[in-house]
Amino acid sequence: MPAETHDLASELLSGMRLLGVQYRRIELAAPFGVGFDSAPGRAQFHFVSRGPVMLRTHSGRLYVLNTGDALLLPHGTDHVLLSSPDVPCQDVHAFSSTPVCGNVCCVKACAQESPDEPAALVFSGCMEFDLGGMQMLISAMPEVLLADTLMHKYPEVQPMLEAMERESLGRRAGYASILSRLADVVASFIVRGWVESGCGDAGGWLQALRDPRLGKALVALHREPGKNWTVAKLAAEMGSSRSVFAERFLAVTGMTPVRYLTELRMQLAVQWIGRDGEAIETVAWRLGYGSLAAFSRAFKRTVGKTPGALRAEQSQRHSAQIAV
Repeated sequence: MPAETHDLASELLSGMRLLGVQYRRIELAAPFGVGFDSAPGRAQFHFVSRGPVMLRTHSGRLYVLNTGDALLLPHGTDHVLLSSPDVPCQDVHAFSSTPVCGNVCCVKACAQESPDEPAALVFSGCMEFDLGGMQMLISAMPEVLLADTLMHKYPEVQPMLEAMERESLGRRAGYASILSRLADVVASFIVRGWVESGCGDAGGWLQALRDPRLGKALVALHREPGKNWTVAKLAAEMGSSRSVFAERFLAVTGMTPVRYLTELRMQLAVQWIGRDGEAIETVAWRLGYGSLAAFSRAFKRTVGKTPGALRAEQSQRHSAQIAV
C-alpha cells in the first residue's frame, strides 16, 4: 500500500467506532435455521465456537464456517445461520432467550442437545458501526468480511479467536463480558485488515486512495475538515493546476471537491452532535463555519433535518433507553 493510502487508512481507523449493542451466545442443534433481520447502520459479527455452521447471506451466497471462524457483515443485511441449505428458518427472536449480563443473552435454537452430536455454538454481536467522516467507506465494503484472510498478516488475531473459543465453551465467571470485548477487538481487526489491504476490489472514490497525488489532497481534507479549503489549496496539495485537480477529483470520487468537503463536514457533524453530544455552536466552529446560521443551512440541506432536530431525537432515544 502506498504511504499516502496508509495515511488515509490511519485517518479512517482513528475515528472508527465499532462497539456491540447486543450479543448472543447461540446453541444450535441440527436441524436448525436461525434468521437475523436487517439492521441498518449496524454491523453483524459472528464467531463460531463450535462448528460447522452455514451462513446464507442476503444475496444468497452460502459460506461454510468451521470452529474458530469469525466474520463481519458490515452492512447489517438480513442473513441466516443453517445446518444445511434446505432447512426452514425462524427469526432468532422466536427462540428462548436467557439474559446473562448487561447486553448479553443465551439463545437455545434446539430441542435437545444429543450427546453423540454436540450442538453448534456461535457467539454473535450486533454492533454500532461508525466511521465518522469516512462513513461512505462502508458502502464500498463487501457483503461479508472474513477473519481468516487476516491470519498471515495479523498473527495476533489467532490467540484472540482461541480465547473466544475457550470463554464461550467454558462459561467461567465473567465470560460474557470478556467475550463481548474480544468481539469488538476482532471485528476492528477485520475492518483494519480490509482497509490496509487496499479495500479489496472496491472502486469509485476509493480509487483516490490508490492515487499517490490525489491521495494527498484527501488526507489533508480529512485531517483538517474545518480549514478554509479552496480548489486552489487542494490542487496545491496534489501538486497540480486547479483544472486538472478538479477534473481528476470529480472523475474518481463522483463529486466536486466542494461537495465532498460539505458531505465530510456534515457526517462529522452528525457524529459530534448526535453521538458525542457536543454543542451545536462548537461543532459549527470546529468545521469552519463563520456563523451558526450558515452551518444550520448546510446541515439541513445535506442531512435533511436541522441540527436541533437531530439533538432532540438523540435526547428522546437516550430517555427511552433509561426508561427501559
